[in-house]
Amino acid sequence: MTANTLHPRGTLILRTLAMPKDTNPNGDIFGGWILSQMDMAGGIFAKEIAKGRIVTVAVNSMKFIRPVNVGDVVCCYGDVVKIGKTSITLHLQVWVKPLWHGSETELRWQVTEADFTYVAIDADGNKRPL
Repeated sequence: MTANTLHPRGTLILRTLAMPKDTNPNGDIFGGWILSQMDMAGGIFAKEIAKGRIVTVAVNSMKFIRPVNVGDVVCCYGDVVKIGKTSITLHLQVWVKPLWHGSETELRWQVTEADFTYVAIDADGNKRPL
């Protein structure tokens, strides 16, 4: 995985606003909050692909590239890396657009990326084929 400084990879799945309640003691947005946004986006995408219930089983190669600030618009993008018999691996990236730049600019940058693996499960929590 390499950080792409020009364009996000994949499809926009989720957008939200970084708020003061999500900061760490340094005043940056807490990395765990960013990770949860990525898992939420990946879960939405994986569930659509699996056409049913899924669970997160792994987060591989999590890379924090830049801090996120309060007021940044957080955008989660994803694309499919691999679809197996019961699992889906997605490459997820988070890009931010500072709200203070207004809508007239396309200034944005990548802040994280990772591969997330999800497994399709049935009503009893057992693996099921895709």
